[in-house]
Amino acid sequence: MTRRVPELSPGRPLHRRTVLRGLLGGAAVGVGLPLFDLFVHDNGHALADHTGFPKRFGWWFFGNGIHAEKWTPAGDGPTWEPSPQLLPLAALKSEITVLSGLKVYLPNTVPHGSGPAGILTGGPLGKVGDSFDNSTFGGATLDQIIAQTIGNDTRFRSIEVAVERSLDSLSYSGPGQTNPPEDKPFALYQRIFGAGFVAPGDTPILDPKLALRRSVLDAISSDSLALKKRLGQADKIRLEQHYDNIRALEKQLKKLEEDPPNLASCGLPATPEADYPDLEGRPQMSAISRVMSDMLAMALACDQTRVASVMFSRPVSGVLYPGASDSHHKLTHDELGQQPKVHAIILQIIEELAYFLEALRKVPEGDATLLEHSAILCMSDCSFGKSHAIDNYPLLLAGGADGALKKGIHYKSPSAENASRLGFTLLRAMGVPVTEFGAAEGLVTQGLEDIEG
Repeated sequence: MTRRVPELSPGRPLHRRTVLRGLLGGAAVGVGLPLFDLFVHDNGHALADHTGFPKRFGWWFFGNGIHAEKWTPAGDGPTWEPSPQLLPLAALKSEITVLSGLKVYLPNTVPHGSGPAGILTGGPLGKVGDSFDNSTFGGATLDQIIAQTIGNDTRFRSIEVAVERSLDSLSYSGPGQTNPPEDKPFALYQRIFGAGFVAPGDTPILDPKLALRRSVLDAISSDSLALKKRLGQADKIRLEQHYDNIRALEKQLKKLEEDPPNLASCGLPATPEADYPDLEGRPQMSAISRVMSDMLAMALACDQTRVASVMFSRPVSGVLYPGASDSHHKLTHDELGQQPKVHAIILQIIEELAYFLEALRKVPEGDATLLEHSAILCMSDCSFGKSHAIDNYPLLLAGGADGALKKGIHYKSPSAENASRLGFTLLRAMGVPVTEFGAAEGLVTQGLEDIEG
C-alpha cells in the first residue's frame, strides 16, 4: 500500500493545483486555492451569485458600424432621448445604458477586426505569421471569461449563434480557439430542446451532494491550518477572502435546497422551420433572428445556459437587406452624404436587437425579469463604417445584472476613456474576480464607476 505524501508537508512546493483535503461522510473532499502571490499567473474560478436567480451574460453584434451623428443620443444621464438610429429601442429606454465617447486605444491594424478584438478581449488581434489577422483574436473573449465563472453548472457552458450564415466567430476561449456559432435555427432547436432537454419546472431535483458541499470547510480544517503557517500576510488575507466566498456559496446552496428558484417561465419555444431560404437573393434576416431570439430567451429561462452570444451580421457584412439597392458593406463606402440607405439598414438591425431584448424582458423571474437578471452588451465592429474608426465606439448595455449595472442612462465619456474599462466593469458585474483586463494599450485596472450599480 502506497502512502500518500501530504501536499502541505514542509518542504513540498505549493502550486496552483494544490488542494486542501479532508474526509466528509467517509469520502475524500478537497478545496482548491485562490491565486496567491507565490503562484504564477493563473485564472480564478466561479463565485456564486447571492440571489435566487442566476445572472446571465450575452453580447449582440452587428457589422459595418453606425453613423455617429444619427446614433449618439442628445442629453446625458437619465435625461437622454433616443437618437434616430436608436428609435427602435425607445420602448426599452429604461432598460438600456448608452455609452458614447469610449475609444479603443489598440492599433487599428485590420479594419472591422481590431475594434471587436479590443472590445471583447481588451487586447489586439492575434497574429498569423508576422501579420495581424481579423479572424484570430489574441485572447479569450468576455463571454468565455465570464463563462468560466457562471457557466459550469449548466448543460451548455455557452451558446453561440449567428443570424447571417457564416463560419466566422467572435467568441474565443483563448488565442485562436474559436467557438463556431450555429446559424441554422432548426439545428439550434434540436441541440437545446431536443434529446436531453429536461424542463426544470417549479421543483428541481436536488443534487444529494449539496449537503456534503455545505460543510466542506470543516472537513479541510487540518490542511487549512498547515497552509496558513506557510503563507505571507497578503496571502493569508486572500485565503480568508477565498473561504468567505466558499461560505457564501455554502449559504446559497442551503438556500437553494430550502427555497429553489422558480423556473416556471421555462417552456418550449415554437419549433422553427426546417430551412429559411433566401427570398429573391436576400436572406431572411428578421425571421431567422426572431426565432433565434425566442430560443435563446427560453434557453436562458430554462437554465440550459447562462452565457450566450449573437452575431447578427458578421464583420464586413455583405448582406443585401430588404429595400437596399446594394450590399450593406458596399453602401457604407459608396453611398454619399448622410447615407440614407445605410441608415435604413441600421434601423432594420436595431429593430431585431429590440426584439431580442423584449424577448428577455417578457420572461418573468420572481418580481423582476430575465432581462433584469442579465447583462447584454451590444456592439459593432467600428464607429463610422466608411472610415473604420474605432474611437467614439458604438456601445449599448441592456439589463441590470441584478442591480450590478445602472440602467436608463446615457454615459458620455468625459475624456475618451479606454473602452477596455467597460469590459472590466462587465466582468465585475458578473462576479468574475478580476484585477485587470486587456493587454498592451488596452490594459486597464479599473472600470466605469458611473455605470456600476
